[in-house]
Amino acid sequence: MTKPKRIVYIDIDSLRPDHLGCYGYHRNTSPSIDAVAAEGIRFDNYYVTDAPCLPSRTALFTGRFGINTGVVNHGGCYADPWIEGKERGFRSTSTEHALAERLRQAGWYTTSITPFPHRHSGYQIWEGFHETYDTGHDGGETADQTWPYLDRWLKTFGHEENVFLHFNVWDPHTPYRTPKEFGNRFENDPAPDWLTQEQIDLLRESYGPYDARETNPSIKTHPEAWTYGTPEIKDRDDFKKWIDGYDVGVSFADHYVGRFIEGLKAIGAYEDTALIISADHGENQGELGVWGDHQTADQITSRVPLIIRWPGLTDDRPGQVYSGLHYNIDFSATLVDLAGGTIPEPWDGRSFADVVKGGPDLGREYLVVSQGTWACQRAVRWDDWILIRTYHTGFKDFPSLMLFNLKEDPHETRNLARERPEVTAEGLRRLEEWVTENLRQSGREDPLMAVIAEGGPFHATSAEQHNLPVRLRSTGRGHLADWLEKNGGLPRD
Repeated sequence: MTKPKRIVYIDIDSLRPDHLGCYGYHRNTSPSIDAVAAEGIRFDNYYVTDAPCLPSRTALFTGRFGINTGVVNHGGCYADPWIEGKERGFRSTSTEHALAERLRQAGWYTTSITPFPHRHSGYQIWEGFHETYDTGHDGGETADQTWPYLDRWLKTFGHEENVFLHFNVWDPHTPYRTPKEFGNRFENDPAPDWLTQEQIDLLRESYGPYDARETNPSIKTHPEAWTYGTPEIKDRDDFKKWIDGYDVGVSFADHYVGRFIEGLKAIGAYEDTALIISADHGENQGELGVWGDHQTADQITSRVPLIIRWPGLTDDRPGQVYSGLHYNIDFSATLVDLAGGTIPEPWDGRSFADVVKGGPDLGREYLVVSQGTWACQRAVRWDDWILIRTYHTGFKDFPSLMLFNLKEDPHETRNLARERPEVTAEGLRRLEEWVTENLRQSGREDPLMAVIAEGGPFHATSAEQHNLPVRLRSTGRGHLADWLEKNGGLPRD
């Protein structure tokens, strides 16, 4: 196998694959990313194990499920990894088993450029790195503010061998704050056609934090932070305003990905640099009633892009697409494998390096993904199906079970749980199998259930915090306010 001189992992926050041209999007949001995909390979069914930000990146950089690290929330006891206790040696096993440490042991000099650890007090993702740089705005930075750090890395390490870079840009993440001078290049492009006026009307009868009647209250309270967006979705015109903001953010991130690639080319380093492009989670844009956030364990929040261009390895399959089911922690193992390292025995991730090398398009039989910060949910993904089990709604209008056929209904508009009881039962069987096996291995409590015992997911500690009872009563839906006040985060039947 040909070994690249450099490996670069480009981590774009909140990037959903179906808003990229290479994944079939009708808008030209991502010419730079599409060009990398055309030279490399991409994966259609690649999911984060635990959403959103802190659980997802913890899983990626530790190679383990949140049920086994304890990190499933953004606050409380389950936002930090479990401590090792009296068995801890002079150096923790968490450092020994960290992704960057495994690359270091394989001879790579590792650098990370991201504000993420400081934003979330999530310093576990930096374990093992040689150099780390905080870009200083706690995730509020735009890609142009990250560029000086990337430019410095190009000048310092662009000609070096055996170097690994992880860098993070945030522009698709709300608030949609792309500098005005970049402009709205989608002003004359229609919005995606999946969301009809009839569906918008139905969503307006639903409720929850960041719903169609109040997408994000900070648009009203902190308008200076928003370049694009609208506080309410009443019709297709509002939908277009909202989607334009997200897509301009994707485009701005793509612009700086392209600038970085041009920097590699300018110094003659592009041909022997491996590029990986992915994300920490997606972003719901009306799906399940959530606008511009990542509050669910569904297809939209949990599925992310994975594009790999690996010189000497993927050159013979430009543009090839793989459909096998993979986790982000599987890519952790794959990266260590391809980089010549040793995969730690406790990792939950399984390498699919053979697929990257051109082997059969194999993946897992099914996946289980979780959400513990805006709701408490787990979902099972297999064949064309996703079954979502809700334990705490996060004060959204969710039933306990939702089943969607993703081939026929990729935006999850029709819940088939009652219509297809045999499929629902199969999903529940797989979920029970997965939870039981992981709890048996960890020997600890289920952190998702412990979050509920703590009082619920961090970002949805009370319906009152999101002004939901008042908003429901003011719009003639007092019976729903009564339900919330009586039942809290319990799901409907």
